[in-house]
Amino acid sequence: MKCPKCGCQDDKVIDSRTSREGDVIRRRRECLNCAHRYTTYEQVEKDALFVMKRDGRREKFDRSKLLKGIEIACQKRPVSTDQIERLVDEIHDVINNEHEREVPSTEVGELLMAKLREIDEVAYVRFASVYRSFRDINEFISEVNNLSQPATGASRS
Repeated sequence: MKCPKCGCQDDKVIDSRTSREGDVIRRRRECLNCAHRYTTYEQVEKDALFVMKRDGRREKFDRSKLLKGIEIACQKRPVSTDQIERLVDEIHDVINNEHEREVPSTEVGELLMAKLREIDEVAYVRFASVYRSFRDINEFISEVNNLSQPATGASRS
């Protein structure tokens, strides 16, 4: 592994720990040249997963894009960073387990909305208002009124 400080490729592993339910190994390393300590992560590389957009385009699944959308919906809400990270991990796991190469964007959106609804109803409505592109206030009011009814089949664990 190349040292980020001096570029030397000689290092030693000081500590190794499994994280994220055994999917990732975190390693602390020390450069044998400059003694700089740094962290690396090792994980199994999976085939790329693509999202099929509504207009027919294919886009590589981007975890950070999903994270950003959730963070915006949860802004100024009592939802912790850990909850958001777990939510992204859950959605990513469901998608990876159910789809090998491609997933429809609508499935990602519906899954995300179901998970958000369980965590915070305001964040859910914020996301739904953008995702569903309400045409008028009546559609928005209808969605808010639906919150008083139990969630249907869209939720997955």
